[in-house]
Amino acid sequence: MTTAAARTSHVAIKAKPAPKAASRAEEIYARLREEVFEFHLLPGQRFTETELAEHYVVSRTPVREALLRLQAEGLVRGYFRSGWEVVPIDFARFDHLYELRKLVEVHAVRKLSMRELATETQTMLDALAASWIVDKSARLSDARKISLLDEAFHTNLVAAAGNPEILRVHAEITDRIRIIRRLDFTYTHRVSTTYDEHAAILRAIQRHKPDQAELLIRAHIDRSQIETRKITLHRLQNIRTETQHDAAL
Repeated sequence: MTTAAARTSHVAIKAKPAPKAASRAEEIYARLREEVFEFHLLPGQRFTETELAEHYVVSRTPVREALLRLQAEGLVRGYFRSGWEVVPIDFARFDHLYELRKLVEVHAVRKLSMRELATETQTMLDALAASWIVDKSARLSDARKISLLDEAFHTNLVAAAGNPEILRVHAEITDRIRIIRRLDFTYTHRVSTTYDEHAAILRAIQRHKPDQAELLIRAHIDRSQIETRKITLHRLQNIRTETQHDAAL
């Protein structure tokens, strides 16, 4: 059950006893979410609550609670008396989410570029500039850290625009695309490109050039979308090839 070949029909994850604290369901949720994000549980893979409960050495109750949360996030789906499935990656759905993301972020950068900013807003943008408008020698290289900083950059741009309802929508979009977006920094060149593009967006805002800021944010999101799609397909293909190879041994 722990071999790569088992991924196609069983839950291929390490059995680790869950904590005895009241946050057991939260812990199971976090573990399962990471398994989905890392493609240890593959898109389209089927499993049961009993299998997961045995692997995590818990009852089915916290497992079910965790799965219901993941279902609400669109990561898994349940079938009546037929177990659960990791939702297959639907690139058409991601295209729609990225389109909505562009609308929100374009609105934000245009709004920030077209007016004098309040002190609090300016402080937020100055903090972003301190992270992204830096010498190459000061740039971070850790992909996981950059992924978190990149997400924070876009979230803070929308937050700085000052509409909490738009920020709420943006947070939902961000959560739904995270499974593929986090792969954007798999390759080193994407890190340096992101630094350059974020710096250019901030400079356009600082210079009160809304049209330029819009063009830059659109191009930036488009490039990220294309890259994450390619990387996701490549990674899934590699995993499936390894699975087939191991099954043949």
